[in-house]
Amino acid sequence: MKRLSIALAALATAVGALLLPGTGRAETIGSVDTVFKLIGPDHKIVVDAYDDPRVPGVTCYVSRAKTGGIKGGLGLAEDRSEASIACQATGNIQFPAPLPQQEEVFTERTSLLFKRLRVVRMVDEKRNTLVYMTYSDRVIEGSPQNSVTAVAVPRGTPIPLKK
Repeated sequence: MKRLSIALAALATAVGALLLPGTGRAETIGSVDTVFKLIGPDHKIVVDAYDDPRVPGVTCYVSRAKTGGIKGGLGLAEDRSEASIACQATGNIQFPAPLPQQEEVFTERTSLLFKRLRVVRMVDEKRNTLVYMTYSDRVIEGSPQNSVTAVAVPRGTPIPLKK
């Protein structure tokens, strides 16, 4: 029994090390349980905040399902593809450098190897607006489920674009 506990702890540490690179910028705001699990953490919906790394003053809030149970506790479960996003101006919006027309700004693993949650920023130059979309993809087959939000930038602050 002790060997099994040590093996499970080693596996959880290895899985955690694999998951860290994609989750460095998220700050968990809160969560709600959706399904009670007798063994392991409950299934839940988690809300994470991501500050746009290239646009100070914009924060995106992403809610998504997080699988619990034994597999979820060990980081071996595959989370569902559904996610929702809302981005807001949380300070003075600044543009230290020109932005590309479209750019992936956040990514996080939602399974051990094959699935990722992504957030892409697009610039609507005509309306001086930043558009953020979240979706999930897999190595073989992604999901068409997505969510979109927009942050209008004041007209006095034009969005500089890379040409």
